Amino acid sequence: MEATTQAKVHRRSTKWQLVRRLFLLTIGAIVFAIGLKGFLVPNNIIDGGIVGISIIGSKLTDSTLALWLFFLNIPFIFFGYKQIGKTFALSTLYAIFIMAVATKLLEDIGPMTNVDLLATVFGGLILGIGVGIVIRASGSLDGTEILAVSFSRSTPFSVGEIVMFFNVFILGSAGFVFGWDRAMYSLITYFIAFKTIDVVIDGLDQSKSVWIISENYEEIGLAILDRLGRSMTYLNGEGAFSGDGKKVIFCVISRLEETKLKEIVRDFDEQAFIAIGNIHDVHGGRFKKKDIH
Repeated sequence: MEATTQAKVHRRSTKWQLVRRLFLLTIGAIVFAIGLKGFLVPNNIIDGGIVGISIIGSKLTDSTLALWLFFLNIPFIFFGYKQIGKTFALSTLYAIFIMAVATKLLEDIGPMTNVDLLATVFGGLILGIGVGIVIRASGSLDGTEILAVSFSRSTPFSVGEIVMFFNVFILGSAGFVFGWDRAMYSLITYFIAFKTIDVVIDGLDQSKSVWIISENYEEIGLAILDRLGRSMTYLNGEGAFSGDGKKVIFCVISRLEETKLKEIVRDFDEQAFIAIGNIHDVHGGRFKKKDIH
C-alpha cells in the first residue's frame, strides 16, 4: 500500500528544469516567429495547422496575425489540458504567447528574401527548428496536433492521418487565397519543416537498437565490447519452430556504428540473424561507450 501511494506522488520539476524549459520554449517560439515573418508571410507562403489558418485569416481580414495565432490556439490548449496534462498545456500556452508577441514585434521587418525558393526552403527549416525546440521542452505551437490526439482515441484514424487531413485541407485553401503556385510552395515548406522537426527532436546521431541471434554469441559479444566499446545484454530466447534455447544479444549503438557492427557479426557468423531499429531517445543504463583499444 505504501509503495502504491509513493508511486502516485507527482514529482515536481526542479528550479533548474523549469528555467531550462522556459528558456527552450522562449527560444523555440522566437525562432518560429522569425521564420514566419522573415520568410513565409511576406512571400504569401503558409505552414500547416492553426498557423496556416491564421495566415489565411489575417490576409482575408487585413488584421493582425499575432492575434489570430494566439486566440485560435486557446481552445486547443484547453483540449491539451484535458487530454495530455497540465504541464503540457501550460508550456504550450507560454510558447504560443511568446510566439504571438514575437510575431507582433517583428511585424515591421522586411522579408529576408524575395526569392520564392529560398523563402520556401529556409522558412521551412527555421520553422522546423523552432517547433522541434518547443516539442523538446514539452510544449507545442500548433493546436491541430492536440486535437488530433483527442480525435484519434474515438476514431479509427491515427494522429498522423488526422493531422495530414487537416493540413491537406488548409494547404489546399491557400490555393484559392494566394494562388496555386503559393499552395505548392507551402506544401514544400510543410514537408521541409516536418523533416527538420524530426532532426531537432531525434538528433543527427540517431541511436539504433540491435538484436542479434547466433550460436557464436559469446565471441560476437566480446568483439562488440572490444571493437565498438558498447556493452550489451544477453537475453534468453526460444526458437518457435525448433524449440531450442537461444541467446539473443541486445545492444544500442549510434547510426554511424551500424556498418561496423554488421562487419563484426559477419566475421564470426555469416548466417547470424540481425534486426536493427531506430530509437528516438536513450536514458540511463550503460549506453555510454567504453574505451576501445
